[in-house]
Amino acid sequence: MGKVVIFSAPSGSGKTTIVRRLLAQYPQFEFSISATSRAPRGEERDGVDYYFLTAEAFAAKVKEDAFVEWEEVYAGTSYGTLKSEVERIWEKGNVILFDVDVMGGINLKRIFGEKACSIFIMPPSIEELRRRLVGRATDSMEVIEKRVSKAAFELEKAPEFDHTVVNDDLEKAIEDTRHILNDFLAR
Repeated sequence: MGKVVIFSAPSGSGKTTIVRRLLAQYPQFEFSISATSRAPRGEERDGVDYYFLTAEAFAAKVKEDAFVEWEEVYAGTSYGTLKSEVERIWEKGNVILFDVDVMGGINLKRIFGEKACSIFIMPPSIEELRRRLVGRATDSMEVIEKRVSKAAFELEKAPEFDHTVVNDDLEKAIEDTRHILNDFLAR
């Protein structure tokens, strides 16, 4: 079993931006593409950003025990990590990098234990989180308010992660995360 790095955060915290920058800096990292039952947003592509499945296809994969972990993140919208994705990356000898919701991150840390480094990306405030989500212009105000209300619950879960990085300055957050990753990889 290889190493895994887990990134989780409330939606709008900057997690995906940080992950993309780190993927460019660490050639041994490979992004684990999650499966989801939601429709693509913006320019997201199947097999690149997510494996987009219908709700029925997602449920069938659950019944087949095809997931390492999965979670219904929002009513009717599920996300999960396919076992085949983990095997594909480890067969290449790479470190798996997960960009997952908060409960998925907690579950993955429990599953992978000491082989995992879990990092919670903390927004500077709920107000900033709302501003970022509005600025994305990918969701309706109703969806944004659901995400913001869920963030309060998710922020309470930060202590369950190995590390917390506050993203109030993107470059500093990336640098702080690089120090954490370098220590983890050296072990």
